[in-house]
Amino acid sequence: MSIIQVAGIIDAKEADMLINEGVDWLGFPLRLPSGRDDISESEATSILQSLPKPHRGVLISYMTEADEVSRFCDQLCLDAVQLHGDISMKELAKLREARPDLYLLKSLVVRSDNMNGLLQLIDDSSEWVDMYITDTFDPITGAKGATGITHDWSVSKELVRHSERPLMMAGGLSPENIGEAIREVQPAAIDAHSLLEGPDGRKDRNKIRRFVSEARAAFDEIGATTLV
Repeated sequence: MSIIQVAGIIDAKEADMLINEGVDWLGFPLRLPSGRDDISESEATSILQSLPKPHRGVLISYMTEADEVSRFCDQLCLDAVQLHGDISMKELAKLREARPDLYLLKSLVVRSDNMNGLLQLIDDSSEWVDMYITDTFDPITGAKGATGITHDWSVSKELVRHSERPLMMAGGLSPENIGEAIREVQPAAIDAHSLLEGPDGRKDRNKIRRFVSEARAAFDEIGATTLV
């Protein structure tokens, strides 16, 4: 498995460009705690309904109630959700039981001193999770994702080793460092957002093209199987 995900889709034009440049999954952060979504729910739904297979749309959510997550996925007409909120194991199990059709990704937010806690979270939740995603905590803003900050890759490498589930790596990934990150950590998937944007806040085609090319080359080196 090797999956390239790009998050923070702004509109249909950007989504089409990403697909044409070889991105596999598109991430849609919606109903964010800040209230500053990149795209309206109606436009996201329209894009998700037209995605060609095997490409996949992923809801990036901070919701923590199983029923709310399930209803929102139905509204958006998608089958994958990335859970970044502090969802309890009870609610995670409830969501898994109620929605076996949903592909569930659970965030592992890397701080400077929480390796043991992340290993424990994997042990506690792997029964209900399809994939994990590492990201970087920003101690200044308190943000748990889309920070543009890298973390200690040895942490992600240990999480890959420890987990029976595949792991998506995120956090400060760019065309300049993605090859090294994949070779060192050997994740099943990668995700990037802010460092692929230009000054106008839109994804930059040249950055996307370089990112995908460097990622595919590194995945080939570690012997990963491509999704498409």
